[in-house]
This record gives sequence, C-alpha cells and structure tokens, in this order.
Amino acid sequence: MTTQDITAEKFNDTVNENEIVLVDFWASWCGPCRAFAPTFAASSEKHPDVVHAKVDTEAEQGLAAAAEIQAIPTLMAFKKGHMVFRHSGMLPAAQLEDVISKIKEFDVDAAIAEDAKA
Repeated sequence: MTTQDITAEKFNDTVNENEIVLVDFWASWCGPCRAFAPTFAASSEKHPDVVHAKVDTEAEQGLAAAAEIQAIPTLMAFKKGHMVFRHSGMLPAAQLEDVISKIKEFDVDAAIAEDAKA
C-alpha cells in the first residue's frame, strides 16, 4: 500500500475506520520531512495492513493547529481511533519498524479498560 494524503475532512474517518494509522505531518520546505519521506513510503510497502497517511501542514494549517503540531516532521500513530504514539523529528527506518511492531502488539482495549477503572 502506498502513502495517502489526507485532509481535515478525511482525518477523523481515516483514523477511526482503520485498525492502525500512522500520520506524518510534513511540509515541502522541510528538509528533515523530505529526508523521512522515503522511509515512510518504504514502511507503507512493508506494512500494507497499516494506513500510512500524510498531512501537508501548509495546506492543512487548521488540522495541524488542532493536532498541536509545533515541529515537523511529527509522526502520530492511532490504533482503533486512539492516539498511541507521537514523535517529533525524523525516525530512522529501524526505529520506525520498532514503533510499528510495538503498536501492533499493544492491546489498546485493555489500556482503555484500565484507564476506565482509574
């Protein structure tokens, strides 16, 4: 699966209608964003079961503000509609792989149930 560009209109549906979604907030003028793009694209090919979405922070300034993006690239990961990971800055391919593995293993339902008890 390739990466897909998402807008504010499609953001919530994308996050809520897919098991795991990685969202890369980026801008064309950002050198680290451009450097991370091939790593993110390769990950999308390796993990077709994970939605790899990209948000252009210049075109989607309202969405970037709502997501409280203060530095780019910022990667957010959602599982079953819940944010389970957030990182600002580039991730090397091996670290991205590790993050995806941990997200796949993470029992978000158990975490939600535990939070409800607290």
